[in-house]
Amino acid sequence: MPTDPSVVAEQAGMIAAAWSPADAPASWALTAAQFEALRDDCELLALAATIPADRLPPLLFTAAATFLVLERSPAPLRNRFPRLGELQPPVDGRFKDAYRRFCLDHGDRLLALCAEHRYQMNEVGRCAELLPALAPAIADGRPLVLVDIGTGAGLALQLDRYRYVFDGPGARKSTVGEERASVVIETEVRGSRAVPLPPAPPRIAERIGIDIEPLDLGDGGVRDWLYACIPQEIGAVNRFHRAAQVALEHPARMVRGDACAVLPEVLASIPDDAIVCLIDSYVHVFFEPEELRRFRALVDEAGASRDLDWISLDPLVPMGDAATDTVIGVPAPSALLERQRRGAVFGALARVSYRGGERLEAVLGFAHPGAAWIEWL
Repeated sequence: MPTDPSVVAEQAGMIAAAWSPADAPASWALTAAQFEALRDDCELLALAATIPADRLPPLLFTAAATFLVLERSPAPLRNRFPRLGELQPPVDGRFKDAYRRFCLDHGDRLLALCAEHRYQMNEVGRCAELLPALAPAIADGRPLVLVDIGTGAGLALQLDRYRYVFDGPGARKSTVGEERASVVIETEVRGSRAVPLPPAPPRIAERIGIDIEPLDLGDGGVRDWLYACIPQEIGAVNRFHRAAQVALEHPARMVRGDACAVLPEVLASIPDDAIVCLIDSYVHVFFEPEELRRFRALVDEAGASRDLDWISLDPLVPMGDAATDTVIGVPAPSALLERQRRGAVFGALARVSYRGGERLEAVLGFAHPGAAWIEWL
């Protein structure tokens, strides 16, 4: 079923505000400009509105447009998009008009791509936001099994192989991970509270990815589509290429299927002496309410008989001004609700832990969707 163009416009505006607010680094301006071009143009909205709502029209439309720009290299539009290893090009006042014309000129091919693909965000920078939430499980010392829900290409499953740098006004610079790591994720620490970082990344005994459509990084076409889905910001571009190579060198176990259907079997395959850490980033927010309730019930059932953490990095639910809760079901603090009502989408970091059958839940912090910053509560 097509989507209401006004809904697409609202979503595009929220995404632009999330990725590139007024205080964002200039390198995020292109990402915002793409979503703003869609938001502000009735003809582009008419195209995007033909995409079914459950396929995330603003995100899928923009990914398809990026794919075509990178594939066809139109001048001068291509020169506004970053190239691996180079500096981020500036966005000038002519960008939106050139982008609009290109999308309209290639509308048929653009919509064909949207019909062929799902939107797949593999922003490896989000591992920096998951890492501090893993600290209690890391400190425990028992074998840790990482299970990534909606894993896509499995880049988050390699989070122990990345290097993390946390810095910011009022925060002492902290580094976690191997000095020689090829993937380096730099995140600004905001607010008055320090982020409780572990001294080292987790020692992972087993890593398992669950996805309805696991992605094969060995397929060049798959890599090209994933590259188009990441924000066209040079840090994200560089991280993706390096992380993809790490994942190719260290294959993880992938399980195909709906998370609610396959999770019980996956958990049953994990030794009882291990701590299971379920992670997800910007996945559960897209579950239908009944699906999310089922998933919460499955996690509660598993946590009654084994030690387990579920770490969610997701926008508040339901999406938009009506948001009240985190994905794990904890009511959102008033400060987060106020930010949501101002029109920005951010990741609320929350954790529910089970130890000896006892359940403990908490909202830990919130963060930029591409790991540009994190703020601890």
